[in-house]
Amino acid sequence: MDMDFNGDLVCLDAESLQLSEVSSLAIKSNPHLAQELFDQWLSLPETNRLVKSLVDDAKAGLPLNVPGNASSPNASTSNSIPSMFPAGSAPPLSPRSSSGSPRITKQRAGPSTLGSPLKVVCEPVKEQIPRFYFQNGCPPTKELKERSLFQINQFFYGHSNGLQINDFKAAMKEICKLPSFFSTVLFQKIDVRSTGFVTRDAFIDYWVNGNMLTMDIAFQIYKIMKQPDHRYLIQDDFKPVLRELLATHPGLEFLQSTPEFQERYAETVIYRIFYYINRSGNGRLTLRELKRGNFIAAMLHADEEEDINKVLRYFSYEHFYVIYCKFWELDTDHDFLIDKENLIRYGNHALTYRIVDRIFSQIPRKFTSNVEGKMGYEDFVYFILSEEDKSSEPSIEYWFKCIDLDGNGVLTRNEMLFFYEEQLHRMECMAQEPVFFEDILCQMVDMIGPENESYFTLHDMKASKLSGSVFNILFNLNKFMAFETRDPFLIRQERENPTLTDWDRFAHREYIRLSMEEDVEDASNGSAEVWDESLEAPF
Repeated sequence: MDMDFNGDLVCLDAESLQLSEVSSLAIKSNPHLAQELFDQWLSLPETNRLVKSLVDDAKAGLPLNVPGNASSPNASTSNSIPSMFPAGSAPPLSPRSSSGSPRITKQRAGPSTLGSPLKVVCEPVKEQIPRFYFQNGCPPTKELKERSLFQINQFFYGHSNGLQINDFKAAMKEICKLPSFFSTVLFQKIDVRSTGFVTRDAFIDYWVNGNMLTMDIAFQIYKIMKQPDHRYLIQDDFKPVLRELLATHPGLEFLQSTPEFQERYAETVIYRIFYYINRSGNGRLTLRELKRGNFIAAMLHADEEEDINKVLRYFSYEHFYVIYCKFWELDTDHDFLIDKENLIRYGNHALTYRIVDRIFSQIPRKFTSNVEGKMGYEDFVYFILSEEDKSSEPSIEYWFKCIDLDGNGVLTRNEMLFFYEEQLHRMECMAQEPVFFEDILCQMVDMIGPENESYFTLHDMKASKLSGSVFNILFNLNKFMAFETRDPFLIRQERENPTLTDWDRFAHREYIRLSMEEDVEDASNGSAEVWDESLEAPF
């Protein structure tokens, strides 16, 4: 029987040839040997008979009985492929140890069910990873849900129609653990139809089924305050909360007779919140910014503290009083707008004209007044917070933009010289010994310690605790002189109260000064009345 075979024998697995007389390693290392052995095997009479038998079986439709194929039901262990070597003529294998050699071919765990020479690859076991993301929040555990439902049932017991706002406040404080001045906002959030009642089912649907139980307090407040179609908070979202604070906080009761100042106080608090927390400066407060700031802690403090002036972050009435009075002093025509000439008088003419020009060029921040050449109250709040606490990040960014004339992100020698020239001229006019720029530049480099001494970056300024003093050197003469002649008593005070910021200390000093001026004014008015009465008395 003549047989032709065309194929790539090199790609065959050497073990599939089933040649017990020849090592598979020898065949793998010499592919031509496999070709020669295969040609010799085909020429054997036994091979011709085997192939002819398989062809006949295939024509008859019988299952193929291939020797060595374990999948064939008729496979017999007695049948074997005819050997190409006569008995006893097989070459001896090289002597080697049966153990300890890395060249020993490992036995297969079992024959392939497909009869393929390809290796059997075990599929990796799929590991079940528990779900970690829930679009609407992680659902509460069974224990937490049952405990919450028990509390809810207690508060709503005997109120089949639901709770009104006064009863709802106590329930919200106990169940939701939120500041009390969030009660009205939450009540309106649940009472979507404005019925004046919050039913048990509506509360459970919003607070329990809405997965608010498992949210942190920052997310709870964020979700309650924001508008449904927004993914951020705007200034108007804070107004209902502050109205509730003004109406219920014992430290702000005295303002209830002056609605105008209630409104100004609320505006000031909101401006301060966005100044410190809205780092992007776009007027849209994100959840990330809310969590990174200290606003939540300040609200909880304000809810527990009866003296609102002890809540230094955002809510202090004394801080509002200082800001508003400072603005009122500069706003001579009381149109609630100030111009360059008004601002140049700030701090007893402490600022240079050049820095005021940069502020009114709206380089550090766009004005919200919508009046050309005029700064509004919100713009002034940003200015005074930046001016009186130059150690905060918002302040450093504010003044860095002012000094960076070309906006390339670095403060060069020429840019700093441009602002210091006016300082030098003012020192000469005041008959003070001038400090030349070359000397002050070396001092500023030592204070900041920049990565590159030829310029200052924003990162350099934020990394230094003396960046505020560098800004004062460039455009605030009064604070520059105060820095050069530092009072040891003030330095000791700062060390004793490290938690107080420069703004806290400034606001405290100014509030005392403004209070004393008001007391003196009241006393002078009273003495005038007494004097008038004495003049009218007969001698």
